[in-house]
Amino acid sequence: MSVHVIGAGLAGLAAACQLTELGHHVVVFEAAPQAGGRARSYFDKQLGCRIDNGNHLLLSGNISALSYLHRIGARRSLLGPAQPVFPFRDVKTGEAWTLRLNQGGFPWWVFSPSRRVPGTRLHQYLALLKLRRATQSDNVASLLGNSGQLYHRLLKPLAISALNTMPHEAAAEPLRAVLAETIDRGGYATLPRWAKLGLSETFIDPALEWLRNHGADIRMGERVTELQQGQATVVAVPPWIAAELVPGLTVPTEYESICNLHFRAQMDPGEAGFWGLTGGLSEWVFARRDVISVTISAANRYMDMDQEAIAERVWGELAKTFKLDSAVPPHRVLWEKRATILATPAQLARRPGTRTANPSVVLAGDWTDTGLPPTIEGAIRSGNAAAMALVNQA
Repeated sequence: MSVHVIGAGLAGLAAACQLTELGHHVVVFEAAPQAGGRARSYFDKQLGCRIDNGNHLLLSGNISALSYLHRIGARRSLLGPAQPVFPFRDVKTGEAWTLRLNQGGFPWWVFSPSRRVPGTRLHQYLALLKLRRATQSDNVASLLGNSGQLYHRLLKPLAISALNTMPHEAAAEPLRAVLAETIDRGGYATLPRWAKLGLSETFIDPALEWLRNHGADIRMGERVTELQQGQATVVAVPPWIAAELVPGLTVPTEYESICNLHFRAQMDPGEAGFWGLTGGLSEWVFARRDVISVTISAANRYMDMDQEAIAERVWGELAKTFKLDSAVPPHRVLWEKRATILATPAQLARRPGTRTANPSVVLAGDWTDTGLPPTIEGAIRSGNAAAMALVNQA
């Protein structure tokens, strides 16, 4: 079978790899001059170094993403601590703590005050059980917001980063799915991992090389505006483009932004290589060799701030928290205005499944109904599902 894959983001590449491995001839079309979508790297002339367009943290329970990397020979390109540790700093108070999960499935760590969130009581962790009873109408804040410091210092920042939506709007169900595959399974499924060199070097370039070596045709800078009748096709493009290509398709219509800042500076990477921050704009900080990268999720709330203002404020938080020079170093602010769909119950209800009314056309993308929020794991899982839907249809 010959298959057209439209879109060379992670969902499209995952579908292409799956189909190619099963012996089908794949042609990948990408409108942009480079592959990767929101998960790519590039050389920034202003900073004089290579940066990612965003920061993405994997966990060892993300089995679809890790299987994808194993297939393309890039599993060893990940970096991360040997233990499931998550260091945090409070920007306002300066308090520091580290969440230390145990490797096994039973959460012994919640019984140790030194390993859990400071200021929390053992009974507050029972709030996590509420997620297992989450309904389609429940949002994160209403379900978990009364769990005190556990909510403010762990569950809220976790929900914002995983769902890219503020907790008073965000649906609880996809957060339940994330925790079920990671924290609920124990520390062995919660080891943090990220790209050692860059997103392209880990997720994109090895996949393109693997596909070419296995006979796939990769066509960059070639936009598809109309589907070929009867041609087996994976549509792996953003929802607003998919709606143009597939008549009658219902897709999400509201989006959230992500702001990523890269500072040409150095800092101590600590035992994990990253920190979660509370009490300020900054949420996650990654310390690379010559760049400090900061992620702000659910960034629509800061859209009225100009780039210099947000860079100065974020660097001020970093300088205060980590004792860095107060002078703002060379930096780049990258704002992805439609980074993900808004993870509200109403918008999640608009996520289509893999199949369409046309049996030869299937959908892939983190915005489709994967059961997960829009993440790397969800994108790759959607690509795998799209590939198998075509194979089973044939």
